Amino acid sequence: MTLIQGISTPGSKQHGSPSAVAGSRVFKTPGGQSKRDKLDRFIPNRSGMDELPPFDLCPGQENSAAASDTAGSQTSPSKHEFQQLLAGALQLTSEQGARVLAFKHKAPAPPPEHANSMASLYSANLGSAPQRKQHRHIQQRRKGSWMVTPDLVDDYYLNLLDWSSGNQLAIALGPTVYLYNASTGTIEELCSCPSEGEYVTSVAWAGDASHLAIGTSSAKVQVWDAARCKQVKELAGHSNRVSSLAWNNAILSSGGRDALVCNFDVRLRKNEARVATLRGHEQEVCGLKWSPNGCQLASGGNDNMLCIWSAGFEQQHRINAHQAAVRALAWCPFQSNLLASGGGTADRHIRFWNSSTGAQLNSIDTGSQVCSLVWSRHEREILSSHGYSKNQLCLWRYPSLTKAAELTGHTGRVLHMVPSPDGSSVVTAGADETLRFWRVFGEAPTKAADKGAGAAPMAGRTTSIR
Repeated sequence: MTLIQGISTPGSKQHGSPSAVAGSRVFKTPGGQSKRDKLDRFIPNRSGMDELPPFDLCPGQENSAAASDTAGSQTSPSKHEFQQLLAGALQLTSEQGARVLAFKHKAPAPPPEHANSMASLYSANLGSAPQRKQHRHIQQRRKGSWMVTPDLVDDYYLNLLDWSSGNQLAIALGPTVYLYNASTGTIEELCSCPSEGEYVTSVAWAGDASHLAIGTSSAKVQVWDAARCKQVKELAGHSNRVSSLAWNNAILSSGGRDALVCNFDVRLRKNEARVATLRGHEQEVCGLKWSPNGCQLASGGNDNMLCIWSAGFEQQHRINAHQAAVRALAWCPFQSNLLASGGGTADRHIRFWNSSTGAQLNSIDTGSQVCSLVWSRHEREILSSHGYSKNQLCLWRYPSLTKAAELTGHTGRVLHMVPSPDGSSVVTAGADETLRFWRVFGEAPTKAADKGAGAAPMAGRTTSIR
């Protein structure tokens, strides 16, 4: 008879002698499995977790005095000091047993300074809140800052005043051009027309502040060296008086009563200097301005047309929105494709254009003839000069076009207006034969300490330019 030894399992017990049953194989019944092995894998087993330390972090447990004693006994001096520092950093009360969150009782009362959380928040941010921008004071009338300009031609279509980057004013009085140094107050005569009945119709400073372009009633375009008081070039291209001039580096553009816009490269010889002739108007071209970046040229005429040309002398837009002559033109200094234009007595509007698309962006009826426009370099504002009935200057905020100020002083229409080199002031010339200085825009924030260019040293006195 064969005896088969039983198979032992981890749960079985061995008694020293094997069990045997004759004629059959006998197996030991396995012992019961551990309770740990029957746990579900999706239910965590917490029997191995030590829950006492987290429980000890909650002080004031009335239902477990033993746990509180244990937690208190296990708090070391360094840990207690750390808890005090942490409580101070979190601005928690230092009372023993105080709790931030309470489930059965109300939270402890806050300190007095935190009683009104909104008031506390307002007080904390009051100093750092952005301050409302204060509008500067604009002097309505500056008495004494003016000059007598006899023989100033009262003609809406002429451009007889310009201010150079070197702080020199050029003004045409009849047949003569005078230079006024705004830094020193000195006045000198530059040139005079030689022929009887001939007079100056336009002046424009070059960017280098040393050369002055002059247009005359006899269709001449001249370039003068202001420092040497010498004519350096005479250019031909018009058949009638030259009403407007504009520089773009070495390119000099001129508009005339013959409805032409001639473009000259002053670096070339006299017979080769005219590089392009633009035909977009039917009557006198009385307004001419190059954009600050030199990419576009705007021209306005007595035919109520506004034309925009590329730097390659191709017509991009021809606009007939105005109902009167377009003389006042001004390119925006902070947006290169924004152009402002002003119309004459029958129009009275200032219109704003996207020069890239030719679309009108905005307009405002000023109520009187628009003679000149000047943008501020430091604020989003534009200044306009007007004729009948108030002969005033108006300062407009852009793009709201609300009137910020109205300046009076002239008794005749304000035909000419140009900005100072630093952009803080403008000078105006009117049909009342006076030249007036206005500090209307203010100085640039970074150049407020610079008292050089643009200063008008004649405040408080009146003089004649002759």
